[in-house]
Amino acid sequence: MKKNQELLETGTYPKLLLNLCLPSVIIMLVMVVYNMADTYFIGQTGDSAKVAALSLCSPVFSILSGLGTLFGSGGCTTISLALGKKDYATVKSCSSLCFVCSLVIGFAMLLVLTVGASPIGRFLGADADTLSYTVSYLRIIGFGAPLISFSNIFCNIVRADGAAVESMIANLLGTIANIVLDAVFILGLSMDILGAALATVLGNLLSSLFLLRYLFNKQSAYSLHPKYVPIGIGKLPQILSLGLPLACSTILMSVSNVIANRMMMSYGSVALAAQGVAGKAGSMISMLLMGICMGLQPAISFNCGQGNKKRIGQILRNTAIFTVALGSLLSIGCFLFRNQLITAFLDDPEVIAYGQVMVFASILIGPFYGIYQLCQTFLQSTGKASYATITALLDKGLFYLPILLLMEHFFGMYGIAFSSAVTLFFSILAGLYFSRRWSRRL
Repeated sequence: MKKNQELLETGTYPKLLLNLCLPSVIIMLVMVVYNMADTYFIGQTGDSAKVAALSLCSPVFSILSGLGTLFGSGGCTTISLALGKKDYATVKSCSSLCFVCSLVIGFAMLLVLTVGASPIGRFLGADADTLSYTVSYLRIIGFGAPLISFSNIFCNIVRADGAAVESMIANLLGTIANIVLDAVFILGLSMDILGAALATVLGNLLSSLFLLRYLFNKQSAYSLHPKYVPIGIGKLPQILSLGLPLACSTILMSVSNVIANRMMMSYGSVALAAQGVAGKAGSMISMLLMGICMGLQPAISFNCGQGNKKRIGQILRNTAIFTVALGSLLSIGCFLFRNQLITAFLDDPEVIAYGQVMVFASILIGPFYGIYQLCQTFLQSTGKASYATITALLDKGLFYLPILLLMEHFFGMYGIAFSSAVTLFFSILAGLYFSRRWSRRL
């Protein structure tokens, strides 16, 4: 732990990128591959209705991830701040509290998804062609919800003291297992949607087993014992407030995706399949940039706990320059190879025709998304959860939904595709305003 803390306090920016951001970026890319794997293998069946069903189910999976982020990100920030103050009692009590909360979330989602799969599927926008596939996927994900909840929360928690490599390994193990099992279940055993869901659950099982082994054998500062939970209850408001920005962002994005998917379904399942496939390009870019910013969260929180404002400023400036340059290069690359990206998932002439424009719409955010995410990370990591939450609410709801409705009214299905890029422009302005205001107070 001492070596990790020295890195957070005095490590050069390239070392921070290598030791904190690279594992975090790999985690995010792993998550993208994780999400792409199901779409890719289901796409090999040539059935656009099955691909559309996966797109319809993605908001539910995102909501489960968002609830995990609420405690994972909030717990990570709280523990990082405590480590900066050498408050090890808080570290133990917060980790125990987050463990119990992961079980509560997981079993609550198990009950909701297994009992209410059919009405939830219809609410998500499933029609006669996609409902049975949607229900099958949701029920299997429901049974695996406790595992998914635990792995999402503790992949964040273990990063609190700079142990990003262990978090990366946990994610890698789950993703590799998911990809291999996708191939076995979907292509080998022809299990289709059931196979995709089962592979996801088993991948999370493997991640959870690795995290448990690490926590029990190598990390004595943390605890999973329920006896520390009553002590940690006092930190619950702080954990929730610090985790709320990212959780709100994820959950609101899921709600917005439900609305956007229902609107896109009015243009047919082929249009939704094209949107789902094209969105993978934008998702890859945004998740990578998010990984860079989230990777630096422990460094910002640790130095905030020590009152080292100069180092925080250096980290923010370097990250802004790096994310803009990287995002621009990735967007150009995706645009040049947009046809190959689409056909890799679903080789359908109609999907390709729609997807060419939709890929362009999804990658417009690339050069600028890092700035927005950096504002979110700065506000959250330094304890100004209220500003971070407002920024998230504006981007994923208060800005996005009116823009979505207006864009669809004037430009049809392509208006739906471009609405995220238009929303980001206003969200960046809000993020910069709140970040500047808070930095002056700091």
